[in-house]
Amino acid sequence: MKKLALAAALTVVATGAFAGGYVEPAIIDPVIIEDNTSSSAGGILVPAIAVLLLVLALHHT
Repeated sequence: MKKLALAAALTVVATGAFAGGYVEPAIIDPVIIEDNTSSSAGGILVPAIAVLLLVLALHHT
């Protein structure tokens, strides 16, 4: 009977030791995503076409 009581006591102690163990949280660096939307035209293509169409429209009148 003493062996049964000792086994039960050791089981309770061992279970408590594993149940409350501390696990250090993993630190993950944040991912930074940059949107690079530059073009080789530099944003001048649309105004240049508009001016060209305006010049052509005024020339043909």
